[in-house]
Amino acid sequence: MTEKKRTHTCGELKVADQGTAVVLMGWVHRRRDHGQLVFIDLRDRGGMTQVVFNPGRAADAHQLAKTLRSEFVVAVRGKVELRDAELVNPNLATGEIEVMADDVEIFSDAKTTPFPIEDDITTAEDLRLKYRYLDLRRPQMQRNFRLRHNIMMAIRTYMDGNGFTEVETPFLTKSTPEGARDYLVPSRLYNGQFYALPQSPQIFKQLLMIAGFEKYFQIVRCFRDEDLRADRQPEFTQIDIEVSFPDLDEFFSMVEGLMQAIWRVRDIDLEVPFPRMSYREAMDRYGSDKPDTRFGVEIQDFSSVFAEAEPSLFRELVESGRTVRGLVAPVAYSRKGLDEMDAFVKQLGGAGVAFLQVNEDGVRAAPPVKKAGEAATKALIEAAGAKVGETVFMVAGERDAALAHLGALRLELARREGWIPKDKWHFLWIVDFPLFEFNEDENRWDALHHPFTSPLDEDQDLLESDPGKVRARAYDLVANGLEFGSGSVRIHSRDMQARIFRRLGMSDEEARSRFGFFLDALEFGTPPHGGVAFGLDRIVMLMAGGSSLREVIAFPKTARAVDLMSESPSDVAGEQLDQLGIRVKKK
Repeated sequence: MTEKKRTHTCGELKVADQGTAVVLMGWVHRRRDHGQLVFIDLRDRGGMTQVVFNPGRAADAHQLAKTLRSEFVVAVRGKVELRDAELVNPNLATGEIEVMADDVEIFSDAKTTPFPIEDDITTAEDLRLKYRYLDLRRPQMQRNFRLRHNIMMAIRTYMDGNGFTEVETPFLTKSTPEGARDYLVPSRLYNGQFYALPQSPQIFKQLLMIAGFEKYFQIVRCFRDEDLRADRQPEFTQIDIEVSFPDLDEFFSMVEGLMQAIWRVRDIDLEVPFPRMSYREAMDRYGSDKPDTRFGVEIQDFSSVFAEAEPSLFRELVESGRTVRGLVAPVAYSRKGLDEMDAFVKQLGGAGVAFLQVNEDGVRAAPPVKKAGEAATKALIEAAGAKVGETVFMVAGERDAALAHLGALRLELARREGWIPKDKWHFLWIVDFPLFEFNEDENRWDALHHPFTSPLDEDQDLLESDPGKVRARAYDLVANGLEFGSGSVRIHSRDMQARIFRRLGMSDEEARSRFGFFLDALEFGTPPHGGVAFGLDRIVMLMAGGSSLREVIAFPKTARAVDLMSESPSDVAGEQLDQLGIRVKKK
């Protein structure tokens, strides 16, 4: 350790410290040599302070300062002085003072960095990830991780105040039914057998409810070997919560209080309670199960208009059981704009988009609308509530596809036209999801959330006869068009859990092999329980104003799931594979 003792950080000295003898330590952010005077901006995690070296005050320190370069690590001893009024830097917290140096000590020098250590850089991300320890020195990155820390502290304080116990669950566990997405860890002691890194602590937090903890939470690392996506990480952090004897109103209120506590870190007050909307209503109104409700322009059903129309394509589609849905954009689009919207829907896999536009000089419409007849055109304008200068966009076809395409079109129009307000947070709960979704590739039903979600009591009789109509006691918390968290009331009956496994195509033997310990636990007095999990990385990213999860994860992977800094994944020595009893077969 140095003989000098640090007295202050580089971000805390103020006018009131004038005349104070100080010792600062940090990195040389930049050096400016004016001959007689040498200036350095000294940076640490607290901020930046200007240090002045004057040969008339300290000749040796002045001479040594001339050798300093960016990112040298130094200690400076000196005295705080006020800057001249015309030299005050209003953009710096310490901009009214400077430190007149009496002594400087170099702890370590530094090579020229591959990119500047400053916020506004255009360096390619791959290079910054290769030298991540340098990228993390940038002030914005330091602020991001201080924000992340403050959010985690707010979470723990709030959960503790609400009677929750934080319990750590295992990282080495058993592979799940979604085994293709598990990271597997070979066992040296049991050759040919594997642990799996958890995609979530789902089973363990349910076991904690059986164990009588009643209120559990954890800020937990999870792992998922997913197909590559632009902004997904193979390891991520979630806020995991589970409670026994849940009253959904009380549970939602508790979660809303947690969101308020988190957002207060950035001095943002959220209005509670959050509204609730069923999955079906969200799809019908917004074409999405995570709707952005910061702006209007909702989807409408025009099927009845075309059911009464003259013989036409739209009438034929409606008569065959399909639908015509649309939305009203408060913009009169040019032919080029209309063509762009049509191409956008076709890129999504749709047949395109029809339109009707109300102008001062009359009505313009696409052929499918014109052929429906003048009466249908008038009825459409009335049903849509379209005014002069507005455009009605329509998509026809199967209900789910039409809604999905219109939902995407709605967001595209909002981005183009600037309908989405800045600095506004719209939270809502989406409830009553389907319990199952049909997997056409494998011709079977899959769990939409996970296989431990309870069906609504009134839908249980449909489990075998009509599984597509079974609703789940599941819910998502959505904000600004993003899913923040997902949860459900769990199954607490062994018989019902076994029944769900069978409905998912799992034999009793397979269920026993995978989940025997959990099925056994359900026989020893299981309370009703439920919970939710939130993506911490996404919350921090949005609150930091970032655009990538990599801005708020200290050592992230690329979109290709590669760590460029440590060069992993990588080959391992043959001796290690021999100890594990593994032979590698490369594709």
